Amino acid sequence: MKPETFPLGDTGIQLLFGNEISEKINQEIRQFADSLRRYPVNGIIEWVPAYTTLTIFYRPDIITYHEICKVLESKYMDLQGGVAEPTSLIYEIPTLYGGESGTDLDFVANYNGITREEVISVHTGQDYLIYMMGFMPGFPYLGGMSPKIAAPRRDNPRAKISAGSVGIAGEQTGIYPIETPGGWQIIGKTPVKLYDPDSKNPILLSSGHYLRFIPISKSEYDEIENAVNSGTFIVKAKKK
Repeated sequence: MKPETFPLGDTGIQLLFGNEISEKINQEIRQFADSLRRYPVNGIIEWVPAYTTLTIFYRPDIITYHEICKVLESKYMDLQGGVAEPTSLIYEIPTLYGGESGTDLDFVANYNGITREEVISVHTGQDYLIYMMGFMPGFPYLGGMSPKIAAPRRDNPRAKISAGSVGIAGEQTGIYPIETPGGWQIIGKTPVKLYDPDSKNPILLSSGHYLRFIPISKSEYDEIENAVNSGTFIVKAKKK
C-alpha cells in the first residue's frame, strides 16, 4: 500500500508508511530516502526519516505541492519493481556497565527479578536497529530491546546526565550524546563520542544502521577514552 501524503506547512510534505514500528516499514522508508539521495528531485531540500514517516522539505518556488505529490508517487511506484536494500552497518559501541558509570543497573536488575550480569548479557546480546535520529544532536532511537530488561523512567529526572551514558526507559534503550537532564535508568557509559561538533562528521550514527553494545572493563574504558580524546580511536563497524 502506497504511503499517505499530508502537507506540512507551505514547504513540507509528510509521507506516512504505516501505523506501527517495524523493521519492514523502516526498510521502505530507507529505500525511499536512498532513492531521493541517488536521484535528486529539483526543488527538494532535505528529508527526515522517522519511525513511520518520511518528512520532505521543498522549495515551493521551484516545485508546487501537487507537482511534488505526483513526483513522489511516481518514485514510489518505481521502487515497487524491486531495489537493493541500502547497505547496513553494525556499529560496535564499547560500554562500561554498573558502578559510577551505571548507577541504575541494580534497579533494573531488581525490577526485573534478575541479576546484574543477566541485565548486561541481555543488553549486549543483540543488534539494535537505529530507526531514526533526533531529540538532540546524535541521539539514536533504537528498536528491539528485550522486555526482559525493561524498566520505567525515573520518578525524578536527574538534572545532569553525562555524555555517553547508556540508559533504559520502558522497552527502549539509548545513549545520551551530550550532557543533559534526563529521566532514563542509567546502566552504563561509553567513552565513544556520538556527537563531536569539532569533527568533520560531527554525528557518528545514522538511521538504518545497527548498534551493538560491547561490554568492557574500567581499564579498557580508560584506554579507549584516551584514544578518543587523542583522535586515534575508530569505532568498529561491519556489514550487517
